[in-house]
Parts: sequence; structure tokens; C-alpha cells
Amino acid sequence: MVVFAVLAAVLLLPLAGLIFFRLFENELVRQTESELIAQSAVLAAAFSEQVKARLPDGIKLGAIQDKNARPSPWRRYTPQLPTIDLARDNIKGPRPDATLAKGGLSPQYRAIGAQLDPLVQETQKLTLAGFRILDPEGRIIVGRGDIGMSLAQVAEVSAALEGRYSSVLRERISDSPPPPLYSISRGTTVRVFTAMPVIVDGRVAGVIYASRTPSNIVKYLYGERRNVFFAGLAIVLAALVIGTIFLRTITRPLIELIARTDAIKEGDRTAIRPLAHSGTREIAQLSSSFFAMARSLFERSDFIANFAAHVSHELKSPLTSIQGAAELLRDSETKMKPVERKRFFNNIIDDTQRLSVLLQRLRELARADGPHATGNTSLSAMEGEIAKTFPSITVEIQGERETSIPISSENMMIVLAHLLDNAVQHGAKHVTIMLEEDVSDLTVKVSDDGEGITEHNRSKIFDSFFTTRREQGGTGMGLGIARTILHAHGGTIALAPAEAGASFEIRVPKAE
Repeated sequence: MVVFAVLAAVLLLPLAGLIFFRLFENELVRQTESELIAQSAVLAAAFSEQVKARLPDGIKLGAIQDKNARPSPWRRYTPQLPTIDLARDNIKGPRPDATLAKGGLSPQYRAIGAQLDPLVQETQKLTLAGFRILDPEGRIIVGRGDIGMSLAQVAEVSAALEGRYSSVLRERISDSPPPPLYSISRGTTVRVFTAMPVIVDGRVAGVIYASRTPSNIVKYLYGERRNVFFAGLAIVLAALVIGTIFLRTITRPLIELIARTDAIKEGDRTAIRPLAHSGTREIAQLSSSFFAMARSLFERSDFIANFAAHVSHELKSPLTSIQGAAELLRDSETKMKPVERKRFFNNIIDDTQRLSVLLQRLRELARADGPHATGNTSLSAMEGEIAKTFPSITVEIQGERETSIPISSENMMIVLAHLLDNAVQHGAKHVTIMLEEDVSDLTVKVSDDGEGITEHNRSKIFDSFFTTRREQGGTGMGLGIARTILHAHGGTIALAPAEAGASFEIRVPKAE
């Protein structure tokens, strides 16, 4: 989400700027049109009064106003709103020059022009707008040196002569060079033209033809430079805030995680600790998973190193004994008595059997440490196999005999077989297996009546290759195999207190 927000902001800023300039430029053009409408309305009212005063003298009016342009008689106000839209309207070419008019100006309209000319001149001084006042035929009665010429051929004037308000954008003709940053706005290259009909008794009495160049964005922003400065400062501060957030939530945690990775690669175990700043939840989860993996790999490495040392030691003893016996047999082939030869052969066979047992335990350990087999079993389903495998002792199953244990029958049998074998080797005659069930776990308690475990050895029994029966063939791997199998299924095994014999407590989560 942080990356998305930052990238979205970066992508939207240019788009927002373009939209802002486009909308603001359109607003400046509409503002100019609104001002021309207001000024034209005042001049149209003065023009109308002059025409009405000459109606008794038979002043000639123009066309009947278009019925679609007539105001509603029941409405008190009929405002003329701006109609130009930069997104919709095309920019027309420069305004056509005035042409020679057919016929001359009537004395009445010439007199009206003379009356209105001072008003127009004063208005132009303040508004910087250009005005032409036309008679009903489109001839100019107020203008700069082109009085009597005709603008009837101009599209917006032609519409006004029919009684409809019209406005257009035209290319501006200017002798001065454009401003340095004019490309930001088209405001300096266009001019707004409005043609407002003067209506008297439902007929067109003339046209107020006005024009003005709209303000451009550069000029407006310069006028608002103080506000623009603070707005730019706010944008810079916002960018700094976003950058700081990005640095603290993304960049800095990743840099620290990379440094920790390099340290762990070099074997620095002190680097396995939480990050000073995790930033986002995803980075916190990533670093936690990474450190858990690193911790597990270190533990696995330690286990493999210790295991390899123990295995090499356990394999070395019988191999050394076999090698020594074989060398004696080879070198004393004629001198050794048959009884001695048999003893050496028996030693070789015993050591070979010990190696076979040790390799069998290693295979069980490898299978237990790998992906565990899925499946379920129950104590009642295993009762027959237990009795068949250990006929020399009495095994009594108590508690929830039919409860499903979420471990395959093969793996559960390996666990119980190692516990029962230990019981047999320590003189047990009776073993009790009891299963109890609580809210979330199953507890299997295996108790025997054998010799028990001394206080000195209780803390060592789960150590790899620890055994008190090495001379009798013990490998010291049984309980380690049982614990590995249970760990693969999410379970545990622990030595439980017992008044006599030995007692082990197995806990596994209940099947979902």
C-alpha cells in the first residue's frame, strides 16, 4: 500500500498539474466573457434608450428577434451566461476585416453613435476591451476609424443580427512577442469576441460587438506569487513527508535486513534479533520468517555437526574391533587355538550386529526427520501388534482406547516400540499405556515397573547416543528417534515423575 500510494502520487501529480492549468485557463476565458457580457449589457441599455427616444421619428429597426432567443415573459431575470468552453470550442481565425457597406448610415444611427462614443471611450480606458456598436444592418456606428463599414459577414455578428447572443474564440493578432512562458497557456494567443443584440420592441435595433484578450496564467500566477510560493512550499514539504515515510517504512528496514543477511552469512549469530524498525507489517513478517529460518539452519548445522561426531564415534568402535579381530585371525592362522578363533569370530559377528542395529536406527531417524506420513491410529488398533512384538511383558492399555491419534500407525508403533524396548532392557514385566483427552491435546502416558532411571541420568536420556547398555548393544538413539517423530507431528515427549519404574508422557494435538 505504501509503494502504491507513492507511485500513484507521482503519476497523478503531472496529470493534476495539466488538469489544473487546463481548467484554470478555461475559467480565465469564461471570466473574460462574463465581463464582456456585463459591459455590453450596460452599453446595450444606453443604446436601447437612444433608439426608443427616436421611435416617434421613424427610426428603422432590424429583424424580428429569433423566438428561441426571446426571454420568458414570466421570468424577472434572464441572465446571459458564458458559453465558451476550451474543451469543446475550436479557435477560429482572426476576425475578418470590415467591408464596404451597401448604402450609408442613417442620420439617426449616426447621431446615436455620436452620443455613445464618449461612453465607449471611457469604458475602454478602464476595461481594455475593444467595442464596436453596429446598426441593425451590421454597419459600424461607433469604432476606431471604420465608421460606416460593415461587419455583417462575421459569424458572431450575423447571429446577433438575428437576435441571438453569440461568442467565439479567435486567434489574436499582436505586434508584441509572446511572453517567455506563454506555452503554458493559450490565453495570450486568443481573443474573446462577444456579439450582443440590442432588442427594442422585439426587434433588433443594433449589436454591441466587444472583444478582449483574457488574462494568461503566467500573469495571474505572478500576481498571486505569494500564495503560489506557499503552495509550492506545501508541496515540497508534502513530498519530504512522503519521502521520509517511504524511507522509514521501506528503505531503512530493507537496508538493515540486507546488512543482517550479510552478517548471518558470515556466521554472526548475534545478528538473529528483531529489526530496530520493521516499517510495514509485511517487512516485519518477512524479517521474522527470515530470522526463524536462519535460527533453524544454525540449529540444524549444530545438530548435524554433533550428530556426525557421535555417529563417527559409534561406528569407529565396532569397526576398530572388527579390524583388530580380522588382523589377528589373519596373522595367527596356524598358531591360534580353535577356542580363541571362535571367540574372535563371535566378536566380529557381535560387532557386525551392533553396526546393523546402529544403521537401522539411523534409517529410522532419517525417516522421522523427513516429511511425516499422514494418517491416524488408535491404541486399540495397535494392541495386537504390540503384544506380538513384545511377548515377554504384559502391556495393559487403559483410558480412551478408541480415540483417534493423528499419527500414522507405523510412526506411532516406532515411538511405542522404543519405549517398550527400553522397559524390557531394564527389567520391566508390566507396562501400562493410558490415553487421556483434554480440550486441545491427547496425552499418552507409558509407565513400567522396571528399574527406573537414576536421578543422575534423568537429564541425559534424550541426548543423542546416550545409553547405559552399550555393552548389551544399546545405541542411545531410541528416545531421540521417538522425539523427532513426535516433533514432526507437532507433539512432545517428556519424562514424567514415577514412584517406581519409569514413566513417559507423550502429548500430541488433537486432529481437526
